[in-house]
Amino acid sequence: MSANSLQVDASSAIDAPNEELEALSRGNIGANDLLIVGPGVLGRLVAEKWREEHPGCQIYGQTVTTNHHDELIKMGINPSSKQTKLTYKFPYVIFCAPPSQTEDYTGDIREAALSWNGEGSFLFTSSSAPYDCFDNRAINEDGPVVPIGRSPRTDVLLKAEKVVLDFDGSVVRLAGLYISFIMRFNWHIPFSDRGAHIYWLHKGTCDIRPDHILNLIHYEDAASLSVTILKKRLRGRIFLGCDNHPVSRQEVMDLVDKSGKFDKKFEGFTGTSDPLGKKLNNSKTRAELGWEPKYPSFAQFLGVSE
Repeated sequence: MSANSLQVDASSAIDAPNEELEALSRGNIGANDLLIVGPGVLGRLVAEKWREEHPGCQIYGQTVTTNHHDELIKMGINPSSKQTKLTYKFPYVIFCAPPSQTEDYTGDIREAALSWNGEGSFLFTSSSAPYDCFDNRAINEDGPVVPIGRSPRTDVLLKAEKVVLDFDGSVVRLAGLYISFIMRFNWHIPFSDRGAHIYWLHKGTCDIRPDHILNLIHYEDAASLSVTILKKRLRGRIFLGCDNHPVSRQEVMDLVDKSGKFDKKFEGFTGTSDPLGKKLNNSKTRAELGWEPKYPSFAQFLGVSE
């Protein structure tokens, strides 16, 4: 095998997923080729936008299982499972997989980092959850984070971020994600709309406080921000992804009701003592990267006035 070839072993990915996989794909890795670890909703949008920017590039997607490989192939993504032994490093790598799918998140991040050749960019899509603010105050990219040991959820994310930064990769901390799939029939899969508002609509009532401040970003904007960071070829940086329009839980559901786009009716929030949130602002990220969201606010996404 030449030094510029990729050998991924997946000849029996369906029949024997636990065996070392072989001969899924063999070919030259180009200067703009991309590996997406966790090609779910966000990863697939990144793939679409990356291909728009780099026609003719090859995009590879690494998954936990082979369940969605047919869908990825139809989208032009070369799939492989986590058991796959990749014998070539990629110029661009993005890790979009959530911690819920693994028992060794930092180990998976490290494996992804080892798949990067150091030439383009390595990016981890993290969460804004680690910012240490729970009283609805304003906070930006440089805000303090929750100390290690206080929360298992933030511990996982902060330890993962440290691995990425140790490899000279970059991190984008994303606010709450949402999307509508009405216009995405080309994805060959019946995704449901996603977002906190969808969950609350299905619940009807929720025992959490209505004045908790939320921060949001549309999946498409999270993808475009990620692609912008990848293209900049930056090293060891932390960015923040949000729409700069913080809203309370009650305001979110009032906008949902006002839009008239949903059949279900939300009854209300009943909590009084759970923590408050934070008001995120990513003006520094926008100024440095020259990036702006397609959907400046949740209200504009719904087509209603705030």
